[in-house]
Parts: sequence; structure tokens; C-alpha cells
Amino acid sequence: MSQIRCQVESIAPLTSTVFRVDLTPDVSLDFKSGQYVLVHMGEKDQRPFSIANAAHDNNRLELHIGAEPGNKYAGEVLERARQEKAIYISGGHGEAYLQATDKPIVLIAGGTGFSYAYSILMQSLKEDPNRDITLYWGGRHLDDLYYHDELVSLAAHHPHFTFLPVVEFAEEDWQGRKGWVHHAVLTDYADLSGVQVYIAGRFEMAKVARDDFFARGLSKDDLFGDAYAFI
Repeated sequence: MSQIRCQVESIAPLTSTVFRVDLTPDVSLDFKSGQYVLVHMGEKDQRPFSIANAAHDNNRLELHIGAEPGNKYAGEVLERARQEKAIYISGGHGEAYLQATDKPIVLIAGGTGFSYAYSILMQSLKEDPNRDITLYWGGRHLDDLYYHDELVSLAAHHPHFTFLPVVEFAEEDWQGRKGWVHHAVLTDYADLSGVQVYIAGRFEMAKVARDDFFARGLSKDDLFGDAYAFI
């Protein structure tokens, strides 16, 4: 797959450790919602990042890059983008993209795994706004859910979309869900046999969620996540 040069339009902080990178590719990228790009740092150094924008909006690329202190893997990508104002990517990659379905969709995201879920969400709302779709987004703190207000507004305008933020270490006045994000799903679904599930986050979470969801009747054919190519 050939490389595509992307102009770096902006790099903006979403939290103290997560940055939104907006790119304009020299040519429109052909991808499916839920896929990722590889940022080419060297001949044998290619680093994956989920595409946050939907596939119908393919004249641009939006990446959400988490770069905690000491995370050279992501930090070096941000530094190159800042210094050179351009990066080279290839894509779309991955098989965990939005599938044609009449089933309700459950999206589960931990941290910056949200970018994967957001692409699928926005594509689904455009293709079939009458399909039920629920997004569970988990973070350690509420501030980590950097698109919280936008998603609340989106849910208010789309009656078939439900947004459920889940906070692991909540403040005392937090009235929403608490704890681990996939546990919130288990609380709501005694039977997962009639839905499609898309999941992005730490591999440990994806592995435990897979086992728990299969025990609730989820079909192997209805579970999607890039992690499952490796675990």
C-alpha cells in the first residue's frame, strides 16, 4: 500500500495528554469507518492510530493521539508533525470496521479508543439514523472524556443514539456510571445475542470483555475490535 503525504493543519490538546491532530492528505484516503492508518516514521517503523472521522468525510483525517510523559511511541509522532508540518501515512488498515447490519450497535471505548468508536458512530448516524446505537466511553476521570459535551448534544438530537459515559474514579457529585466500562454493558444487557459490539481500548480490557460477552450470548461474528487480531 502506497504512502500518502499529509499536511498537518493543526495539533490541539484535548486533555493534558491527548492531542487532536488534523491532517489534509494530498489525495483522499479510501478507508472504512473503524479502520486505522499507519504513520510511517521509517522504512520498518510504522505506527497505528485510529481514524476518528467517518469514512464519508475522507478529504481530511482526524487522529486522537495519547502521549503521556515517557510515551516515546506517540510523542515522537507528535514531535515530527510539529516540526515538519507533514507526515506520511498508509491506510485504511484493519478488519474491525463498521459492518452492514440491522442489529442494534453497541460501541465500547476506553480512553483514546474513543476515536475508533467515534468514526463508526458518525458513519452509522449518517447511513441509518434510525438504527439504535449506544456508546459506552470509559475514562479514569470525567475530564478524560474529552468529547463528553459534544456527545451529550449529539444524543439530544438523535433519538436512536444513547451516550453512556463511565468514570472509574468519579467525583462525589458524579451521577453517572462508575467503574469499568465493560461492566456497565453487562449491567444493561443480560442477553447480547441480538446486537453487534465494537470495542477499542487496552488489550486486557478487550480480552476480559470478550469472555464476558460470549458468556452473555454474543456471537463471535458480532464482535469487532482490532485487538482481537492479536489476542
